[in-house]
Order: sequence, then C-alpha cells, then structure tokens
Amino acid sequence: MNPSTALATVVVDELVRGGVRDAVLCPGSRSAPFAFALAAADTAGRLRLHVRIDERSAAFLALGLAKAGDPVAVITTSGTAVANLHPAVLEASHAGIPLVVLTADRPAELRGTGANQTTDQVGVFGTAPRIARDLGVPEARAGQVAAWRGTVSRALAAAGGGLAGGAAGPVHLNVPLREPLVPDADPTPWPESLEGRPGEAPWTDVVPRPVASAPAGADTPRTLVLVGDLPHGLWGERAARLAEANGWPLVAEPSSGGAWRAALPHGALLLGSEHWMAGHRPDRVLAVGHLTLGRAMSRLLADPHVAVDVVSDGDAWPDPAQRARSVSPLTALCAEPEGGTLDRTWLDEWQAASAAVAAAVAGLLDADEHWPSGTAVAREVLAALPEEAVLFVGSSNPVRDVQLAAVPGPVTVVANRGLAGIDGSVSTASGVALTSTAPTYALMGDLTFLHDAGGLVRGPVEPRPDLTLVVVNDDGGGIFGLLEPGAARHAAVFERVFGTPHGVDLAALCAATGTPHERVSTRGELRAALAAVPRGLRVVEVRVDRTGHPALHDRLREATDGALRG
Repeated sequence: MNPSTALATVVVDELVRGGVRDAVLCPGSRSAPFAFALAAADTAGRLRLHVRIDERSAAFLALGLAKAGDPVAVITTSGTAVANLHPAVLEASHAGIPLVVLTADRPAELRGTGANQTTDQVGVFGTAPRIARDLGVPEARAGQVAAWRGTVSRALAAAGGGLAGGAAGPVHLNVPLREPLVPDADPTPWPESLEGRPGEAPWTDVVPRPVASAPAGADTPRTLVLVGDLPHGLWGERAARLAEANGWPLVAEPSSGGAWRAALPHGALLLGSEHWMAGHRPDRVLAVGHLTLGRAMSRLLADPHVAVDVVSDGDAWPDPAQRARSVSPLTALCAEPEGGTLDRTWLDEWQAASAAVAAAVAGLLDADEHWPSGTAVAREVLAALPEEAVLFVGSSNPVRDVQLAAVPGPVTVVANRGLAGIDGSVSTASGVALTSTAPTYALMGDLTFLHDAGGLVRGPVEPRPDLTLVVVNDDGGGIFGLLEPGAARHAAVFERVFGTPHGVDLAALCAATGTPHERVSTRGELRAALAAVPRGLRVVEVRVDRTGHPALHDRLREATDGALRG
C-alpha cells in the first residue's frame, strides 16, 4: 500500500470510529485516495457516501446532514475547489454545526512553484474552523498511523465543542499527498500496523463535558425568555421547560427547535409594539442561542433598564449592546430548574396579548385580499404540514414570514441562521431530508432557490432526498422593499440594484435537472400539493407580487396595535 492510500484508508476508518456516518465527496485527482477509501467504506456499510459535482453545494449538503447533530465530512481536491467550501464553513462556524472539512493538497515541494491547482490552503478558512491542521505528506515510517488517528480524534472532539465547553463547529484537515494517488501493488511492507483500537473504538475517547449549574436569575419573576437559533432542537425543549417551570413568557425564533413549539404565537409582533412594551417591559431577559430576527429583540437587549443573562456556547454570545451580566453554556439548560417566584399575572398578560394578536393576524391573512403573499403562504404551509414534519426555511423574507404569521406547533423548523445567508439552501434542505425520518419540506424565496440551483443536480445512484420544496417567487429581492432602500425617494434606482428581477422560468430550470415542478395559485392548490407525502425532490412554485409586501407589513403592525389596545 502506497503512503497516500494508507493515509486515506486510516483517516476514513478513524472518522467512522469517531461517529461520522455521512460523507460528501466531490470528484478530483489529488483527492483520489479519499475517493477510493470512501467508496470502500460505503460498500462495506460503514458510512453513507454522497457524491456531488459542485463543491459549494456539496459543503451545504454536508452542513444539512450535520444539523442532525453528528459530524459529517466533506472532501475535495485542491485549488478553487477548497475556496468553494468557505460559505458553508462560515455558516457552520456561526451556527455551531460539526462539519469536518478534508482538503487534498499538493506536497510542499510543489507549493509556490506555479504547479497546477496549487495555492496556499493552510489557514485558508481563517478563524472559522475550531481547529485547522496540516497532516503533512504521508511517508512509510513508524509513528505515522498514531499521528493520523490522533489528529482525527482531536478534530472530531473540536467539532463537537471540545473539552473546554466551547461551541461545536467546523474543523479543517488539509492533507498534502504525493503520487501515486491510486491503490497499487506496492510490494514494500508498511513499517507498522494500520489497524485502529479493538472493537471499532476511537483512537482517543473524549469524555463529554459535565452539566453546568442552571442559569442565574430564577428569583426575578418578570423575566422574558428569548430563544434564537440553536444547533440542536433538544436545547430548545430544555429552554421551554425552564420557562414553563418559572412562569416566564417565551418568545422564540422558528429555528429554536422545541422552544418554537412552546412559544407565544406572534411573539415578534408583541415585541415590535411600542405601546405594548411600554407597559410590559421585563425586569430581566434570558437570551438563549443565536438571536437573529427582528430589531425589536436587539432594542430590548440594549435597554439599560433590563438585566440581561445569556445562555450560549462559544465566545460570540447574543449581546449586541455589550450589557450581559452573566453567560452560561448551553449545558446549563440540562440542570433542573430552580423554580423561582411565580408571577402568574405576568405570564397571563403575555398569553392573553398573544391570543388577541393571533386572532387579529388570522382575520387579516385569511382574507382573500392578502392572497397570495409571502406571509399568507408561510402561514398556509405551516398549517398544512403533518404534525411530525420537518421544515427547512430559507433566509430573507420566508423565515421572517414564518415568525410573523405562522402559529407555532409540532412542526420542527430548521434554518441556516449562523450568518443568515441565502447560499446553499437547496443543498442544506436536501441534507436535512436525508437524515430525517419525518416528512420533510422546505420554504424559500426565488433568489434563494436560484442561488443554489446546482443543488438540484444529483447523480442517478446517489441517495435521494424526499423533499417538497415550496418556492415563493416574487421575481427578485422582495425583502429590500421592507428595508430603508425601499423608501419612495430611492425608487429611481431601486428596481435594478435592489429589486433585481431575473425573469427565470423555474419550470424550465427544474425540467433541465429532471426535477418535478408544479405551479399553484390558490390556497386549496397549495394545500393539495403539500398533502402528498414527499417522494423524491419536488418543487412547488407560488408566484406573488412583491410590491405589496410593505403595505401588508404595515397592516400587520396596525392590526397588532389595535388588538393590544382592546
């Protein structure tokens, strides 16, 4: 066995021993040793291999697979292939997703010589990875196997959060390889055993960190719990249990897992009502996870009259005004709630206000005059899905529409909120579907869909995601009409540089990739399209007029204030 083949065989074996069950591979010459090793592991049933021809889509597919909680590897050849992984690496870093990036590289003697597809890959992802290691060129000498296996063990430990209790996230292993790059009949015996620990055990067994004490502040009755994006739904469930035990109102973002399912309906609209908040300002806010939606949340966290306690992993906890008085790790949510002083009036007032707003929103969005619109579509999608369903929601308007208009329920909502980009959403949703045992759906805008049209491309023998993808097509960047650039005084330049109409025929695009497509126009047609259990990847398109977005949002705010004033 030649050195490059030996290294790839050992590294793939140790990844499997360390918990990797899915790997995404892109074709390449320098990465050929890993291609052979991964194909062998797939054939043996040790992991599930996914092959994609586009590195950016491949990385987001791996990210979607890793949202289930287990580390997932993505493997590429050298050069620009590596650079195309960067958006997903950044998203994984900020969202706390255990992504293992393996990049093949040229050996040291070819770097800086003008050799084809050779660039400086060491540290190419900057500070985003939890650790970044260059394995060095493999050689047939003693001590290599322990170094390879030990490095993989360290990388997997860091991807899961490490011993220090940090946030999970991406890790980068750069692997310089010399030719030969394919298995050969090298008669030279390897100087040491390539075997790992007995019984499929990992080389280094990393003991999980202990549970921290519960977050401080149980003695503050007028507490409001805000829960943002979380790397795993279990944390949201524990945040909800903490809020329930103490009688604290809970406002959550859709991708907060169990917290969203237990949250006050339309909590974002409550926070946005200046009239309501003037009389119901909390004494304390407990901020859990990565808060990304709504300026009202940021204003509340910056209020000098409100104490802020945070529960979050890593050093980028949610505290934009730098006012947090305490920070606890997510494991603190595992501690038994202390059960502070209950103020039933405080909770009852928030629940009654939420119910009043819910009735007003339903009356507004269920009216025919507001169909079709992004908010109405989001509301219909959530209402139409089966209870056990999983819904991936794209960034920009759709995730905000879900938060504003949909009623929280048993559907599990997943999103890329680490950096809230629109990159790779089709591929991420496909990865989520490939690990889900429940019916899986996606909701995204047309620009988000087009940004990852390559995610529709899949080889005929690759594992198939069962995914129904709803595209709200407003022919451009509808969210900008709701922001400052959408003001009337900017109308002369808005459409070209912010609206960005594209005129793409989504049906033709889907046909080119063999993806079933259906265009619906009524509520009934949308419900019927979602009633079918997802089988394979299918696109359902709803066309809306984005010029109506600002007026509808104004109506939502007016309806909220009217309901809260009684």
